[in-house]
Amino acid sequence: FPDMMVPRGKLVGGSSSVNAQIFLRGMPEDYDDWASWGNDEWSFQKLMPYFRRIETDADFSDDYHGTDGPIVARRFKRDEWNPDQEAFVEACQMLGHPYYEDANNPDTTGVGPPPFNNPNGVRWSTNIGYLSQSRHRLNLTLRGDCHVHKLLFDGTTAIGAKVESGGELFDVYADQVVLSAGAICSPQILMLSGVGPADHINEMGIPLMLDSPGVGQNLRDHPQVSTIFRTYEHFRQDPLASKIQINLKFTCKGSKWRNDMFIHPLSCTTQEGVYLISNTQPIGISMISALYLAEAAGEIKLQSTDPHVQPYLDYNLLGTDFDKERMREAVRKCIEIGEQSPYDNIIEKLVAPTPEEASDDELLNLYMMKCVGTSHHVSGTCKMGPDSDEMAVLDQYGNVKGLQNLKVADASNMPDCIRANTNVTSMVIGERVADFILEGR
Repeated sequence: FPDMMVPRGKLVGGSSSVNAQIFLRGMPEDYDDWASWGNDEWSFQKLMPYFRRIETDADFSDDYHGTDGPIVARRFKRDEWNPDQEAFVEACQMLGHPYYEDANNPDTTGVGPPPFNNPNGVRWSTNIGYLSQSRHRLNLTLRGDCHVHKLLFDGTTAIGAKVESGGELFDVYADQVVLSAGAICSPQILMLSGVGPADHINEMGIPLMLDSPGVGQNLRDHPQVSTIFRTYEHFRQDPLASKIQINLKFTCKGSKWRNDMFIHPLSCTTQEGVYLISNTQPIGISMISALYLAEAAGEIKLQSTDPHVQPYLDYNLLGTDFDKERMREAVRKCIEIGEQSPYDNIIEKLVAPTPEEASDDELLNLYMMKCVGTSHHVSGTCKMGPDSDEMAVLDQYGNVKGLQNLKVADASNMPDCIRANTNVTSMVIGERVADFILEGR
């Protein structure tokens, strides 16, 4: 695999301050599956009030949407669409995909504008939506430029954290410790604290606090592959316009999971198909196929006991035959979409994969494995579950099993990745665990 960028949300607002701002909920079945696995507090019906609570939807005000929440969501209107985004919608409809207005309606499938939490182009992060309303509170202290080394314990009770700030180490104490470092750093911090798979903790020479074999395991994500097109020289788009305004969600052939594949048209791309184009030369447009319910899972392990050294990340992207089969279908669908008449004056030629690669399963597999990347939706690495699941790190209230006064509240809680960007669901996890704390659970 080539190196992948794995940016972290280490700033106020977390990853909501650096992500793509897509404000999309998972499928109802995602949350109902969690409930069926022993997490009955996480059914879609029980989460629906939280989805409404966190949002102010600028476009819809029915029973599925909130109107006075801290995060403002909107959709790009048709007159705002880039020409290639409009062509994508028309081409998908020509191929039989229905058009939708509201991607957060539970019954939605097809092509349309997903919601974004960026009204008038302003990134409406949790920093703006939540913290701006709370900074005056006397019981709230924010400390920037801090790096957590490990958690502190008295026996099996969490009492705080060892934190580096300004080159010095400090012990910070709390009656209730909540770890919200994200699905990469939360398991890293737990393992640095001696909480994790016993063999690995012992191998790293860290005193074992608790043998919790699921810490760092079950790494879930949405593998994505770019299909790249060169556009005609005369085709120009606004360089300051949003690069993603539309998506297509559909069910792959032979899949039992509804809407397990997403395709995002990207209005500017390079030969490498990367998001960040400041140091590369744009050549046209691309379509990003993202497998939104993969079979394969990866893992996170420590590479060092130094908290500044990133952990070892094995995403195991496209790690099963069925994952590859579905991704091949999606890449070929991208090519088919680009062949439709709405693109006649936009696309000059297919760049990657080549027509030869696209027509042969083995060659296409090689192409996909060469360029597959993360959707930055890592989740599941401290999953919640019942006591009958030995790989469950947390109970459904976010408590770390086997320890006291320690909760986790971030995307690592998820038993499996949802069929959506993790933005909204991570906020809901925070709200839900906060309520559990208030309820004394």
